[in-house]
Amino acid sequence: MILVTGGLGMIGAHTARALADLGHDVLVTTHHRAEVPAWLEGRVTVEPLDVTDRAAFLALADRHAVSDIVHLAGSIPGDDPVAFFRHDLAGLLNALDAARARRVRRFAVASSLGVYLGRPEIPWHEDLALPAAELPHLIIAFKKAVEPLTLHALQGTGIQPVVLRIGTIWGPLVDPESPFFHIPSYISAVLRGEQPPRLYGSDGGDRCYAPDAGRAIALLMTAPTLRYDTYNVSSGVPSTNGDFAAALESAIPGLRLELHPGREHGPGEDPYLDITRLTADTGFTPAFDVRAAVADYVAWRAANPR
Repeated sequence: MILVTGGLGMIGAHTARALADLGHDVLVTTHHRAEVPAWLEGRVTVEPLDVTDRAAFLALADRHAVSDIVHLAGSIPGDDPVAFFRHDLAGLLNALDAARARRVRRFAVASSLGVYLGRPEIPWHEDLALPAAELPHLIIAFKKAVEPLTLHALQGTGIQPVVLRIGTIWGPLVDPESPFFHIPSYISAVLRGEQPPRLYGSDGGDRCYAPDAGRAIALLMTAPTLRYDTYNVSSGVPSTNGDFAAALESAIPGLRLELHPGREHGPGEDPYLDITRLTADTGFTPAFDVRAAVADYVAWRAANPR
């Protein structure tokens, strides 16, 4: 049984679906969200769990004979950064305790493309040394700390750590008004019949459709062998605001969107993740380009609020 914490969130739910598609028994945990996506109904076991409750975490792992763990559960910071760090660190340590107690095969944990901030090289790849740079958000700061904590906690246990440096993910179940990525709110405005804010057509960067991200994580959890402990998880190609506008116009007949020409801050490149390592070890290639992703998401939103 493969455990996915936060398994009803966007990335978790798509990871659980991909694991089930590969024929694996999947256990997903949820704390606040109760609604199970249609694609998971009857296909996975769903259990409530507060990941900060160590005893409950250990009992759950034993009760379901957990063999692998994908730890994706996390919270959104409030006004108190220490409270956020305490909460998410407790969840991580309890997940690691469960992994060690069960002697699982693999333990994957969510990191972020934000750990590369400060590196000028494009695309970002796993061999880059992570800089000591100022980070724009508490979540990125925590994700950067997660990496050495996980690697050291599992050292010598025989459990294979898999650090997931996850790119900018969007798709079914994303917050339509996400403060972290403007494309969901841009598409939502279009779907409401509004003219969205005018974007700069050549601005872009790392943008991966959630079903692809979930499948990449599932492949990392189920590959016979992995040569590394850290993998970028994304589409491996940059996309622009202009790409998304063109895809929306293709998906919605009669729609015309206005864009500013060029880039907001002049010539340059936007960073994105290199997935050469992921592809070499798992065979992963994205199933969705921007046009296919937008068409799929517009169809999904026709019957779903997020």
